[in-house]
Amino acid sequence: MKGFAGFRSGKQRTTPMPNQFFEELLTQIDDLAELQVTLYSFWRLALKEGQIRYLRLAEMLDDETLLTSLSAHQRTAEKALAEALERAVARQSLLHVEIESAGGGDDYYFMNTPKGRAAVAGITRGEWRPTGEAETPIAVLVDRPNIFTLYEQNIGSLSPLISEELQDAEGTYPEQWFEEAIRLAVNNNARNWNYVRAILERWRTEGKKDSGKGRRDTEKNRRRYLDYLEE
Repeated sequence: MKGFAGFRSGKQRTTPMPNQFFEELLTQIDDLAELQVTLYSFWRLALKEGQIRYLRLAEMLDDETLLTSLSAHQRTAEKALAEALERAVARQSLLHVEIESAGGGDDYYFMNTPKGRAAVAGITRGEWRPTGEAETPIAVLVDRPNIFTLYEQNIGSLSPLISEELQDAEGTYPEQWFEEAIRLAVNNNARNWNYVRAILERWRTEGKKDSGKGRRDTEKNRRRYLDYLEE
């Protein structure tokens, strides 16, 4: 293993990092490649100029330093990058927008900051586009993590039985319900599929009255679904 010679003396450019990364996000990331790509994103975005900053998949694939840090072999590194980006998007530390235009498709990644969220919202509403080609028609696809990635990121590893149940549930419930049900399970410290399934089944039988946004994490909510599991 090659040793690190130490940081150089003198004035150096630094990369700003929000304290929230160390206080919240760092404790959640359990994959080395995801951590590397997340840190790389902070660094690369800090080097860019302008009010709206983003990373393109094409430029990341062209960055030999990034790919080498992920693997010594290019094909393996590209696969690791794709998986790390998927994990970061599922965790919502990065926001992904796929844009199809006459010139082909491209993938854009924004940090999940107020400016990043505003940029993605502006793209989806047609108010702004990163291509700069105002006359070129585009189709915008905002990436949403699939149910299997959401489960692995927030609940636990996938067993064959759980995978089969998730696949069945995917054809039964709206996609957005999974994100909200999993978020409730995490917030209520009940990270298991039975709890998530109980939320989904209750919404289906009793009706889902709100989007789940802003719901407070109370013992009453937790008890409600635990009681439902026992019915």
